[in-house]
Amino acid sequence: MSKTPDSGKAEDDQPSTVEQYLVKDPERFALNMARMIEQAGKAASAWAEPREKGDVRDHVAEPVVDMVKTFSKLSEYWLADPQRALEAQTRLFSGYMTVWANAIQRTSNAAQDTEDAVKPERGDKRFLDPEWGRNAFFDFLKQAYLVTSRWAADLVEHAEGLDEHTRHKAGFYVKQVSNAISPSNFILTNPELFRETVASNGENLVRGMKMLAEDIAAGKGDLKLRQADYSPFEIGRNIATTPGKVVGRSDVAEIIQYEPATETVLKRPLLICPPWINKFYILDLNPQKSFIRWAVEQGHTVFVISWVNPDERHGTKSWEAYIREGLQYGLDTVEKATGERDVNAIGYCVGGTLLAAALALMAQEGDDRIKSATFFTTQVDFTYAGDLKVFVDEEQVAAVEKSMSEKGYLDGTKMATAFNMLRSGDLIWPYVVNNYMRGKDPLPFDLLYWNADSTRMAAANHSFYLRNCYLENNLSQGTMELAGRTVSLGDITIPVYNLASKEDHIAPALSVFLGSKYFGGTVEYVMAGSGHIAGVVNPPASNKYQYWTGGTPTGDFSQWIANATDHPGSWWPHWQGWIEAKDNTRVPARKPGKHMKTLGDAPGTYVKVRV
Repeated sequence: MSKTPDSGKAEDDQPSTVEQYLVKDPERFALNMARMIEQAGKAASAWAEPREKGDVRDHVAEPVVDMVKTFSKLSEYWLADPQRALEAQTRLFSGYMTVWANAIQRTSNAAQDTEDAVKPERGDKRFLDPEWGRNAFFDFLKQAYLVTSRWAADLVEHAEGLDEHTRHKAGFYVKQVSNAISPSNFILTNPELFRETVASNGENLVRGMKMLAEDIAAGKGDLKLRQADYSPFEIGRNIATTPGKVVGRSDVAEIIQYEPATETVLKRPLLICPPWINKFYILDLNPQKSFIRWAVEQGHTVFVISWVNPDERHGTKSWEAYIREGLQYGLDTVEKATGERDVNAIGYCVGGTLLAAALALMAQEGDDRIKSATFFTTQVDFTYAGDLKVFVDEEQVAAVEKSMSEKGYLDGTKMATAFNMLRSGDLIWPYVVNNYMRGKDPLPFDLLYWNADSTRMAAANHSFYLRNCYLENNLSQGTMELAGRTVSLGDITIPVYNLASKEDHIAPALSVFLGSKYFGGTVEYVMAGSGHIAGVVNPPASNKYQYWTGGTPTGDFSQWIANATDHPGSWWPHWQGWIEAKDNTRVPARKPGKHMKTLGDAPGTYVKVRV
C-alpha cells in the first residue's frame, strides 16, 4: 500500500470498520431527517419567493448554453475521427481497468504493495482522510474520479484545431465540472461526511440546511455562500481603522485623507485608485496588514478613492465619468487639501487599468499632475488575460449587458461568483461541504469578510470595461476612445512601477509583463510571490514570500525570470526606495481639514453600503 500523504492512503495499518458507518439510533436519525427536510423547505421558499414576486430573474440558461456549445466543439474534434475517438475511450477504459484491478488486489494479501492508478495533485486536501486509502469502497471512488477528471482534462489539452479561446473555456468548464462531481462533495461518497452524519444522527444536515436557507435569504434569492464568520467584523471599528477624514465626495467616489504619523512627509502626496469590484479596504484590513497605514508611517500623505456602491442612479456612469468624477476629482481634492499639484499615484487591478487609461487621456489634455504611477497586479494588455477571459465573448457580453439594462447595474453576487469560480476548489466546494453538509460555521477571517463585501457594477462602466479591455483589447492597441479622443499608452512618459504576482489568476504575471512595453517611459517591473491579494498585501513584518527584480521588461518572460534577482520578504520597502529616488523632498506633516471642510471620519459612508 502506498503511504505517501498525497495518495490519500492511511498512515497506519488500522483496518476500516463497518460499524462506524452504521446508524446507532434510527429513531433520532429519522427525526433529524424530517427536521432537515423542513429546513430544506425553508431554503426552497427563500429561493422561490423573490422569483414569484418578480424581484429575481434567472439567467442560468446563458452560461449553461455557452458550456454546452463549448463542449460540443470539443466533442466534434474527438468524434470526427473514429480512430481518435476509440483511442480516447481506450485510455479511459484502461484507467478504469487499473482501478478495478487495484480494488481486487486490495482484498488479497498483496494489498500492501498496491499502487494507486493515479494520485491526487500535491496540495489537494480533499482526500486526506485515512479512509480514502484504507477503505476499499472509498479508495475505488477516489481513484475512479481522479482517472476520469484527468482524462477529461487531457481531452482538452490534446484537442488539435481548437481556437485558443474555445480551448481556454473548455479547460475551465471541465475543471468546474470535475470540482463539482468530486466524491468528496457528497455524504455517501465522502467517508468523513458519512461518519459525521452517522455519529450525530443527521444533526449536521439539519444545521447545514438551516445555514443554506439563511444564505439564500441573505442573497435575496441567490445563494450568498458564506466563507467566514462575518459577525466579529465591523467596518471602522476593527477593520479599515487607519485614522483619517473624508475630504471630498462626488457621485461616484469619496476621497479620504489619512492622518499623518510622522513629523515630516514627502512633498508629493500619494493618491490610491483601488478597484471598484470590491471595497478599497483590502489595503487597510487591520493595522498589521494595512498598506495604507504602512505608507502613512513611511511619510506619505495618503489619499484614497472610496468608490460608490452603484445603484439605478449610476447606470449611465461611464469610464469617462469614473475618470472625471473619481480620479481627476481626487487630484483636485489633493491639490485643495495640500496645495500640491505634483502627485504620486497607485492603481490596483481594474483601478490600475482605469489609471492607465486616464493617464493616456490626461497626457493629450495637458494634465500632468501625476508624476509617477504604480500599478498593482494591473493589466493594460489583455492578450494573455487570466481565467476571467472565459466569461468574455460577444454572446456572453451581450447577455451581461441585457441583464444590466434591467436595473442599471450588475448584482455584486454575480461578480463574486465569477471570481470564486476561478478557484472553485478552494473558494466554493470546501465551504459547501463545511457549511451545508457538516453544518459547521466557518471561522472568522478578515480577508474573506472583505471578499464577500462585493459591490454592484454600474452598467455603462462595466460594459465599457468588458468590451474595450477583455473583448477588443483597445487600450494596448491604441484604439480606446475616451472623451472624444483616441488614447495611447505610449503617451504615458512618467516613471512606472509595475507590480505583478507570480501566482495571480486574475492578472497573470505574464500579462502584466507584456503590458509593460506599451508605456512610453521607463518601467520598473517587479514580480511578487503568491497571488492577486497576498502578493500585494504582504507587510514587511510578516517576512513572507519574496519578490523578483530584473532588467527592462522586454523579450521573453521566462528569460527575464531566469535572470531576475530573488529577494526574500516584502516588496514594499523596494517600492518606497523607488518612490524616494524620484523625489524625497520633505515638508511638515499635513493634517486633514486644515485647508478645507471635512465630511466625516474615515472610512467614510460609501464603503458601508452593502449589496
